Amino acid sequence: MHLPRFLLAATSSGSGKTLLTCGILQALINRGKRVASFKCGPDYIDPMFHMRVVGTRSRNLDTYFTDEEMTRYLLARDCEDVELAVMEGVMGFYDGIGVSTQASSYDLARVTSTPVVLLVNGKGMSLSMVSMIEGMIHFREDANIQGVILNQVSQSTYGKLKDLIEKECKVRVLGYVPNVQDYVTGNRHLGLKNPEEIAEIRDRLNSLASILENCIDIDGLIRIADQAPHFYYHRPELPRLEKTIRVGIARDEAFCFYYEDNLELLRDMGAELVEFSPIRDKHLPEGIQALVLGGGYPEVFAEKLSANVIMREEIRQALESGMPCVAECGGFMYLHDEMEDMKRFSRPMVGFVRGRVYQSEAHGRHIGYIELTAAKDQMLGAKGTTIKAHEYHYFGSTDCGNSFHARKPSCSTEWECMHGTDTFSGGFPHLYYYSNPQAAFEFLKKGSQYVIR
Repeated sequence: MHLPRFLLAATSSGSGKTLLTCGILQALINRGKRVASFKCGPDYIDPMFHMRVVGTRSRNLDTYFTDEEMTRYLLARDCEDVELAVMEGVMGFYDGIGVSTQASSYDLARVTSTPVVLLVNGKGMSLSMVSMIEGMIHFREDANIQGVILNQVSQSTYGKLKDLIEKECKVRVLGYVPNVQDYVTGNRHLGLKNPEEIAEIRDRLNSLASILENCIDIDGLIRIADQAPHFYYHRPELPRLEKTIRVGIARDEAFCFYYEDNLELLRDMGAELVEFSPIRDKHLPEGIQALVLGGGYPEVFAEKLSANVIMREEIRQALESGMPCVAECGGFMYLHDEMEDMKRFSRPMVGFVRGRVYQSEAHGRHIGYIELTAAKDQMLGAKGTTIKAHEYHYFGSTDCGNSFHARKPSCSTEWECMHGTDTFSGGFPHLYYYSNPQAAFEFLKKGSQYVIR
């Protein structure tokens, strides 16, 4: 496949790559480009923001979740009708799992043969930037850093450094970004259902895009993207149901964390996805045979979720009747007897998981990648089935379950987690279905066997 593309990386977290990525995406869209964006790593918030506000198709690419062939396939799959792809890196360019490059921005660029544009935060530096850039370029022979952008520097400082960097580092300097902190969108992901907020953020991004058009060589970025080599991929053979089934997807302010490729995989396997709101809707969608309750912020909207008694009762009755369900993190929390809200006030919830959700201070080990191994036969597969996932939560449960064994890839930390039966899989991990597509298909097969009452 020939796909113009580049990856925007940085020397460290906090260098401003998310803001710059949004601004560049907006500038490209304003030029009439059909653009897709990707986030390196397990972050589901930035892709959600790119889709709802910037207006690009946005997905995750993660070399921990998927092997090299599957990673290239997902890139190709999500770019079949676009002109250019922009990938946003994670942390520092070489920072991966532990002290390795696995799942780093460098790893993604290597696997997908993508040219890299390095963002260097120049605040408080001048000549030291040159040595930093030189080191980043030559740390790995295949780093493929084709351009550099200087962030938080003045026009005068940029003028003094540009020629020096290009001479010493043999890399093209594509511009600079002045202090644009006024355009930071803040805690953007909580209120994206509000049309007024979306309009305000879009105005800010358009203003930012205008600034970047004047201080960054957007044409130079496009040329780097155009020079990206062809890459090869294989389309995997995926199982498919003989007959389409309807799957209810909880999606509103409380449940908004989904890997879009997970949902696309369910569709490709024969599911019709029907979205509903546990906050506002009074009944489950008609004719559904399975449920997916994703992550999000149920603790923020606990009062509204609790007040929707009819929905809580319908979900509990559906699950008790054997309707297959995957519940992740926030969705899992919602299924408990009780859940604390942000003020530590306990509110009644669905009552399918016999336990209580509470704010937890001991959350350290529950942030990051994990590999799950089934401890027994259950809906997602037989004992020994593995699937990769990510955890990030500040709440705990009095009954986290013990149907899976979780192991962190970067250390020896292990624990038991998740509830698993013939029709239910629920816990704090956010599963990535493409790490084991068969597990997702087993869920759908169970749904096809459910008899609608």
